[in-house]
Amino acid sequence: MKPIETHQFNETFAVLKPDLSVDTVAPSPTLYERLNADYGGFKGHTLVSVHEFGEPWGSWERHPAGDEVVVLLSGRVTFRIRLDQDEARVELSTPGAYVVIPCGQWHTAETQVPARLLFITPGEGTQHESAS
Repeated sequence: MKPIETHQFNETFAVLKPDLSVDTVAPSPTLYERLNADYGGFKGHTLVSVHEFGEPWGSWERHPAGDEVVVLLSGRVTFRIRLDQDEARVELSTPGAYVVIPCGQWHTAETQVPARLLFITPGEGTQHESAS
């Protein structure tokens, strides 16, 4: 049995495995490459992470393996979500507010103030494209 420990999201993220056990991983510039290599393409795994940003994302992303839950911890952020020929805009402005990004939908985020968010991401097959 693993010892019971506390963690800080700025130091470790949580990987929820298919058997619902949890591994912890340190954030790094190569995190997503490591997750793919260490967890078989991240098939059946979910990443629980916290990210902070103070400007619009420079890319769009989508997660074909499932819905993504994003919870606002502080700040204010607007998510842009491509829905077929339309685009939805969802603003999170109250700590604790969250959005469910539907499986496979391209999305990006915009903010002009520092924002901190909790992400629950089905990582298998995640794709990115430039925002420009």
